[in-house]
Amino acid sequence: MKELLLVTILVLFHCTLGQQGFLTRNELSALFDLRSSLGIRSTDWPIKSNPCKQWTGIQCRNGRVIGINISGLKRTRVGRLNPSFSVDSLANCTFLESFNASGFSLPGPIPDWFGYQLGSLKVLDLQSSSVTGPIPASLGNLTRLNALYLGSNDLAGSLPAALGQLMQLLVLDLSRNSLTGQLPSEFGLLRNLSKLDLSSNYFSGSIPSTFGSISSLKILNLSDNSLMGSVPVELGNLSNLVELNLGMNVLSGLLPVEFMRLRNLEVLVLRDNRLEGRLPDGLFPSLGKLRVLELRENKFDGALPDALWSSQNLQVLDVSANNFTADLTNFSLKGHASGAVFNLSNNKLYGTPACLSENCTSIDFSGNYFQGKVTISSPRNGSLDMNCLQTVPYQRSLEDCRLFYAERDLTFDYFGNPEPGSVPKKRKRWIYILVGLLGGVGFLTILVLVIVVVLRKFSNTITNERGSADVGRVPDGDSPPLPKDPTSVSSLRDSFTYEQLLGLTSEFGERNLIKHGHSGDLYQGFLEGGIPIVVKRINLHSLKQDSCMMELEFFSKHSHARLVPLLGHCLENENHKLLVYKYMPNRDLAESLYRVTNFEDDGLQSLDWITRLKIATGAAEGLSYLHQECNPPLVHRDVQASSILLDDKFEVRLGSLSRVRVQEGDLHQSVLTRFLRKSQSSVSDPGTSGSSPATCAHDVYCFGKVLLELVTGKLGISKSDDATTREWLEHALAQISVYDRELVAKIVDPSMIVDEDLLEEVWAMAIVARSCLNSKPSKRPPMKYVLKALENPLKVVRDDMYSSGRLRTTSSRRSWSAAFFGSWRHSPDNASTLGHANTSGLKQPGRAGSRGSSGIEHSSSNKRLSSEIFPEPLEMQDMERLDEHR
Repeated sequence: MKELLLVTILVLFHCTLGQQGFLTRNELSALFDLRSSLGIRSTDWPIKSNPCKQWTGIQCRNGRVIGINISGLKRTRVGRLNPSFSVDSLANCTFLESFNASGFSLPGPIPDWFGYQLGSLKVLDLQSSSVTGPIPASLGNLTRLNALYLGSNDLAGSLPAALGQLMQLLVLDLSRNSLTGQLPSEFGLLRNLSKLDLSSNYFSGSIPSTFGSISSLKILNLSDNSLMGSVPVELGNLSNLVELNLGMNVLSGLLPVEFMRLRNLEVLVLRDNRLEGRLPDGLFPSLGKLRVLELRENKFDGALPDALWSSQNLQVLDVSANNFTADLTNFSLKGHASGAVFNLSNNKLYGTPACLSENCTSIDFSGNYFQGKVTISSPRNGSLDMNCLQTVPYQRSLEDCRLFYAERDLTFDYFGNPEPGSVPKKRKRWIYILVGLLGGVGFLTILVLVIVVVLRKFSNTITNERGSADVGRVPDGDSPPLPKDPTSVSSLRDSFTYEQLLGLTSEFGERNLIKHGHSGDLYQGFLEGGIPIVVKRINLHSLKQDSCMMELEFFSKHSHARLVPLLGHCLENENHKLLVYKYMPNRDLAESLYRVTNFEDDGLQSLDWITRLKIATGAAEGLSYLHQECNPPLVHRDVQASSILLDDKFEVRLGSLSRVRVQEGDLHQSVLTRFLRKSQSSVSDPGTSGSSPATCAHDVYCFGKVLLELVTGKLGISKSDDATTREWLEHALAQISVYDRELVAKIVDPSMIVDEDLLEEVWAMAIVARSCLNSKPSKRPPMKYVLKALENPLKVVRDDMYSSGRLRTTSSRRSWSAAFFGSWRHSPDNASTLGHANTSGLKQPGRAGSRGSSGIEHSSSNKRLSSEIFPEPLEMQDMERLDEHR
């Protein structure tokens, strides 16, 4: 066989010598070695042909191999079964200028010798190639490199500062990896760089001011990281910049006025940060080429510049969820492209925009204070909800609108009706006369009544059998007294009057507003004695009135330490339904995961691991109560970080209970079941295209995303289900394996310090999260087993049959997994918990040798079952089944 191979190589060598010039024996041998190590199919690289002319992707010059492109090539069956970064033979291709393996699976680290042996390399493209490990610092020796593409891989560790030596580099793409640490200031030396993409990693710290020295830069993307601090003013020096994306970080402070110098900028994305203050004057007249501007989810305030509306190039504008306050009466889209998409929602904008009388096709005006009469009921692909507009459904209350305009000394049209209390001038004279007459009579009447009351009270103090003891203040009229302490509230909760709650919340003023919830706005109030409470004003436009009654019905029948305490309610007003809750000092998980520790420099401190595990366990306990202890089982349907409320000791109280429903398919037919199920079909989830599934398995899935937020520190995962989130989840779940503890370190929140023992607990929580996120609802574990796993995290990754410090081996995993499925897949009390999945193929538990749906033998030993905690991820079970069938 060796002789045959040698003969073949010699024949090809002579053939190449005559047809292509001198191709060295080393390079020819290198190509054949590469063909073998990568498993390239003969249809792409035929063995009996000239590589320089007939091999796909091979480029030669003067008898030398200068380009190898294996992107898109297919492997042989053997190559597919054993893919690896086996390219050692490339070291013999000393004239190689381009190596492109994008999309070609090369699992393994980039060889360190790349930086020493491939000195002629100009293009290295390893995008989406499953490359792992750190980026070798030796790549800094490739001084001729023009383009380095390493995006969409599993690279980890910090960025080597040596990459700043690549002076000829034009493109550097390291996006969608698991890189950590701070951004090297040495990158400022890359003066020829035109594109720098470091998005979707775990970089922390501040943006180096030296980035402002990359004078040729046209695209800078640092989005979806954990960068903090202010935006460097030096970025205003990048006069050639066309796209700047700093979104989804923790940046704070003001937007630099120096950005006015970015006159070629077409795309500016600053969404999901903590930037604040007014937009610099003169910014947008200078940015005349701007096509896309995204400022959503920040703390910007002040007016929106008129230049935004006069910029005819602007196609996408998103300034939602800020504090902009401006009169947009002159707002118009005349001169703009017909496909312009504007989102102005959830600010404090007011006036009567001229655009509302035009064809506003794609503008979201919702959540502002616009008033006036409009000719359209709702913009196509837009919204007018929650404003102060006339003849338009789903608007704010009259009181809310009146207060807003009164606080700013502005005129309010009262929805086209006369101002309450206003009187025509002709009647005022007679009113003054009547007031004078009635006032005198009224004074005498009140004086007589006061004398009678005083005499009667004096008589009672003498004759009352209780003596002269203080019996407390007599409430006015039929109004109930205010509770002085939440602990004194009865189990039936107290009824408040609307006037009481107006006083407790400063008339629902902006200063008392905590946040806009999907079921209503939350305001902070204070009982007598200064005890804080939270008042939720139900949004009767986005939720039916039954929703409020359903929540009250829920609290009347269910009480648990992990549910937010309901203190009272107010249902007397037809237009205002209010619920009163105990105040949670640490708000919710979304706000507490990172806390500001130094307001001067916006320093952030993240929650330690012990607290995160405590929060996860508490939330699981609350959900387990709903799923397993309530009869019939109840589904939360809104499990996310903002629904996990935290008291002063970070104990969990589940909130957002307005969407709780009886689990779909449950056979119980109690009055509560029928009442809740009746309204289930009529109440849609706000902010979504459809209702969330009323199944416990859906809660488990959402809770899995919360667990990943705790592990990775990646905020916003549990509240979103868009394509970006799903892509991130796919990437994160690929780093969770029961075989490799160190792999999970790539996704652990870099701001969280964990030692060796704690890393095992983090690993365990990640495994629990992965099981919860199984794509098949019937494969997800019941919440009581999730709780059990979080209470004993080390048992998830250690085997009881060995010492507590020894990780489980492959053989122990099989018995562990099998025993688990015998414990919860077939337990009769979990039949309803799994959403009444088809169990016709399952035998009753407890019988020796019975098999479940997975085909795994289950032991009948109760002792063995009691020692098991949690299931393996699905692919582990599949591998075991394959082993059993071999």
